[in-house]
Amino acid sequence: MKEHTQISKFLSLILRHKPEQIGLQLDQEGWAKIAELIEAAQQHDVRLDEALLHVIVEQNDKKRFQISDDDLMIRAVQGHSTHTVQRQMIALEPPQYLFHGTASRFIDSIQTQGLIAGQRHYVHLSENKETALNVGQRYGKPVLFLINTPQMYKDGFEFYQAENGVWLTIHVPTQYLSLIDQTKTGSLV
Repeated sequence: MKEHTQISKFLSLILRHKPEQIGLQLDQEGWAKIAELIEAAQQHDVRLDEALLHVIVEQNDKKRFQISDDDLMIRAVQGHSTHTVQRQMIALEPPQYLFHGTASRFIDSIQTQGLIAGQRHYVHLSENKETALNVGQRYGKPVLFLINTPQMYKDGFEFYQAENGVWLTIHVPTQYLSLIDQTKTGSLV
């Protein structure tokens, strides 16, 4: 199982951020040829084959990866920072509530700048508090922001949904953010 985690992290690095590290080419939608990925990985001492790729894709709890219907291509569904990937996504009306989890050390910056994509193409938002808090825990003591998605949508902001259910937008300005108090009743701060 530890090997699967290591391979998943390797795939995230290559398919989201640094395909050039192993000489892999991604198309505009983030797809890479599976045969080329396997060959490039093996040339860099990463043991990979089609069966293992399928297991990793199927067992990834966050559904980060997708294999094409013809079984020839693989991609990360969201989270890209590489400039070669510019996915064409269809704008959708967001649900009434979306959340963003992060570490408490980022509160001041977020309340000043809003949520920004940083090195990635999009800000990632979750439909439920638990998922957002789990994301926030990866970076320190988690905090939760509620996004005023109805008003953002009304004001012309676009939202997209990746194949794994993560909601995406370019930026969330401060006027659409409310910090949720996690220590008491879950009320807005």
